[in-house]
Amino acid sequence: MNLGTHFRNAKLELAKVIFPTKGQVKQAFISVLIVVAVITAFLALVDLLMSSIMTAILG
Repeated sequence: MNLGTHFRNAKLELAKVIFPTKGQVKQAFISVLIVVAVITAFLALVDLLMSSIMTAILG
């Protein structure tokens, strides 16, 4: 298989790809941002709780 055939096949495969719309990208970005914020808040809460427990134990 030569290089021209490879590029032709790649172009045909790329034509089958369905790219997301601007709205879908924006919605996915906001969803990821919310999930990251929730996980960050949860981990900060757990860290605060563990820190308080260790301070109480160690005196």
